[in-house]
Amino acid sequence: MAQTAILGAGVMGETLLSGLLRAGRPVADLLVGEKRGERARELTERYGVAVVSNLEAARQADTVAIVVKPQDMADLLAEISPELRPGQLVVSLAAGITTAYIEARVPAGVAVVRAMPNTPALVDEGMAAIAPGSHCDDVHLAEAESLMASTGRVLRVPEKQMDAVTAISGSGPAYIFFVVESMIEAGVHLGLPRATSTDLVVQTVVGSAKMLRETGTHPVVLREQVTSPGGTTAAALRELEIHKVRAAFLAAMEAARDRSQALSGE
Repeated sequence: MAQTAILGAGVMGETLLSGLLRAGRPVADLLVGEKRGERARELTERYGVAVVSNLEAARQADTVAIVVKPQDMADLLAEISPELRPGQLVVSLAAGITTAYIEARVPAGVAVVRAMPNTPALVDEGMAAIAPGSHCDDVHLAEAESLMASTGRVLRVPEKQMDAVTAISGSGPAYIFFVVESMIEAGVHLGLPRATSTDLVVQTVVGSAKMLRETGTHPVVLREQVTSPGGTTAAALRELEIHKVRAAFLAAMEAARDRSQALSGE
């Protein structure tokens, strides 16, 4: 019997599949639920994985990872619920969908874990958080952690923190890309060729992130090390404070958290 089924073969579903294979999961232990024939053939050719119906995947698997959009969750649960059974593990990667929402739509005793990944999982640098539902034991939680660890780091958090996690790391790559885009445009405005500006900004972001992770130094300390009194960095940071960039980030992440909360009720 296949141990793990992935329902939803979009970008994140394929990322999870490829990550599990790179992490050493035998392809024979994996199933993909996918209705689109062309996509199914593509995945089989690329990975050698068996692609079946959602119902068949739910019937065979011990663990069912659901990687669909929040608005598609209700229909998918209604489809596969007759095949789910007590002790089986459902891991949901859908933003804003609570474990209680899923538990109310599956048979009693099905273990549910809520996970929030992010897109750097595509390059094995993902940041995921997981939270257990009411029927989830340590074995189930460890299996969910193992799934998500195939594409990056994993943190266990209480479910009440998951909307904040969505706002910070789930949506976070888009904020970084937005800042990078803005810095590149600034470089062009200041007279740099776009390719030069892009190289400068991208490597600066990569190097800064590596400093944060490898030194463990607080970002305030690292920022102060770059900021000489009366220098160029101090002049730039003054403008960021004048334009309330710090407050704008807080407001943006509050909006993302509120939207995550709203998704569970739609």
